[in-house]
Amino acid sequence: MLPIFLKTLPFFGVIAVGYWAGRTRFFTQDATAYLTKFVFYFALSAMLFRFAANLSLREVFSLNFVLAYFTATMTVYLVATGVAMLRRLSVAEAAVEAQCAVIGNVGFLGIPMLVLLLGQDAAGLIMMVLCVDLIFFGSLIVILITGSRGGGMTPGVLKPVALGLIRNPMIVSITLGLIWASLQTPIPVPVNEFLDLLGAAATPGALFAVGASLATKSAERIEIAGWLSFSKLVLHPAAVAIAALMIFDVAPYAAGVMISAAALPVAGNVYIIAQHYGVAPTRVSASILFSTAFSILTVSVVIAWVTGL
Repeated sequence: MLPIFLKTLPFFGVIAVGYWAGRTRFFTQDATAYLTKFVFYFALSAMLFRFAANLSLREVFSLNFVLAYFTATMTVYLVATGVAMLRRLSVAEAAVEAQCAVIGNVGFLGIPMLVLLLGQDAAGLIMMVLCVDLIFFGSLIVILITGSRGGGMTPGVLKPVALGLIRNPMIVSITLGLIWASLQTPIPVPVNEFLDLLGAAATPGALFAVGASLATKSAERIEIAGWLSFSKLVLHPAAVAIAALMIFDVAPYAAGVMISAAALPVAGNVYIIAQHYGVAPTRVSASILFSTAFSILTVSVVIAWVTGL
């Protein structure tokens, strides 16, 4: 495990530098917001497009893979929802807590780190995980929150969900990349080098932005943050491992990538949604802070285990 821990440590080191910069206000909240926007719309999008454009959807897509990840994720989602309902929380709060329990930082942390640690072949598999998270669970939370406030399943509710997906640069870049790949036309050398150069900024930029954003997070509701962090870092990868290896018979390498992606800490976009709708933002904030801190150890343990597969 020590070699894996030493390999993951530099990634969390960049997060720590970003946290220091945000905590000391050397990097202001405005600076963090603009860096995040650059990574989200430009660097990460270039990386995803380049990965997707060099993939064959026929070779990458696996129904068993998608079903294994979806089934396990939905199981943990329902467990977290049930625990929230037992505490007599509202549907909106339960939806937010369930989102914390299953949605990891696949975009900003997972893609840069796991591709480097597990190899280029992991890229397409991670993108499948990302698509399930964004398309299904990203839509589900908006529908549940809006519907619980009297909106119901009306076109007015579904319209912002659809627009959110269409405008999401990660979805757009993956889709355009796969379309390019289907044309079976090589990316022109200057364009490929441009994408490589711009995409190279995604890894340090994303990790630094994650750290700087953590500096603004609070640690309130510690007991709930602990439960949600446990759900995300332990229950989620465990459920994915059972589904992938024991139920859906996913190939060992693909299963390892899926399990590693499931072991990532709570994603920052859950906080954005919670803050936007005014549903338990401090609870989400604490969950992101706790899960990211503990993931320094748990992610190393999971990756060390899956490499043995």
